[in-house]
Amino acid sequence: MSEDDAAELHVAPEAPISSGVCIAGLGVEIPPSSISNEELVDTFNRWVEAENPRRAARGEPPLAYSDAEFIVHASGIRSRHVYEREGILDPERMAPKIPARSDDELSVMAEFGLAAAQKALAHAGMSGSDVDLVICAAAHHQRPYPAVAIEIQKALGAEGAAFDMGLGCSSALGGLHVAANLVRTGAHRRVLVVTPELITGHLNFRDRQTHFIFGDASVAMLVESIGEGRQRPGRFEVVDTRSWTRFSNNIRTNFGFLSRLAQDDPSMLAMEGNMIRQVGNKVFKEVTVAGHQFIVDFLAEHGHTPQSMRRFWLHQANARMNAMILKLAFGEEVGQDRAPMVLERLGNTAAAGAIVALAENHRDMKAGDFGLLCAFGAGYSIGGALLRMM
Repeated sequence: MSEDDAAELHVAPEAPISSGVCIAGLGVEIPPSSISNEELVDTFNRWVEAENPRRAARGEPPLAYSDAEFIVHASGIRSRHVYEREGILDPERMAPKIPARSDDELSVMAEFGLAAAQKALAHAGMSGSDVDLVICAAAHHQRPYPAVAIEIQKALGAEGAAFDMGLGCSSALGGLHVAANLVRTGAHRRVLVVTPELITGHLNFRDRQTHFIFGDASVAMLVESIGEGRQRPGRFEVVDTRSWTRFSNNIRTNFGFLSRLAQDDPSMLAMEGNMIRQVGNKVFKEVTVAGHQFIVDFLAEHGHTPQSMRRFWLHQANARMNAMILKLAFGEEVGQDRAPMVLERLGNTAAAGAIVALAENHRDMKAGDFGLLCAFGAGYSIGGALLRMM
């Protein structure tokens, strides 16, 4: 091939070839109940006050109290929405109170996912019968099998296939990565990625390091081919997606079917040590560096810089971390318009957070504007999607 021929084949970054895939519908379901920092701290401190005499009698060091203003300083969180609040705020329980359902009833996680899924389909002008693959991509799943995705598929009246996947707080972006590439190859026509995060059910509210971090939310994205004959102004073309992982124990949960076998009485499950825990300072430092590098490299592959992005929808875990990642990328502070946050009122909603930020902060964008959807999670894992407003 001559140099002239090669030049004719070159496509400038300013005019990327269409990927042929778009996010045709977005759905968000936020539980109505919320808990403020002050309410959460009051419950935690009442429990500490009752627990410390017991610890003293056992010769153990006292537990430290929590503080509402410190939570804001450390994370940027002021409140969180939760599936059930009364059990969490009971110092004798400090966990959501969610009654068991029979196997013939829709499970709690499937019901939560279904609410967001139906909104995403309505946004796209579709019904369940238009979907031929459902992916339930979440940080935590209610059970190993039957897959929650299959339960959602049945409730929607969808055909084809369904499966669950998990990648920590990058799960929704991992699901989008799989969905976009399956649609792009023609393996599926329309894929519904559902991310129901009932993360308060996996949280130890008696752990001072993590008790304030998480809230509950459910989101869904309908991914389809652009060539389906429908005009989609105001929706997003998925230009490209990317996933990255590196093993780390700094964010971990050991809750699983083997956990009970380590106990003297395998009919009982000790939850201490089996619920969410993280080494916050290490996570902050390591994920900040990795997230910044991922964003810069991913954009550079498409001829972009952070400055050419109209908007960033980043993982809603820690306001200081996001600010540092963006400052490293831009060389300056980046405000709410460029990188909107929903963390302050919702808390960290795991894999749902970045999608909530996208759903709530895109209507002012113009056709041709670019944005980056990016989440960071346990593993470590990072997922990204370069989007262009259609």
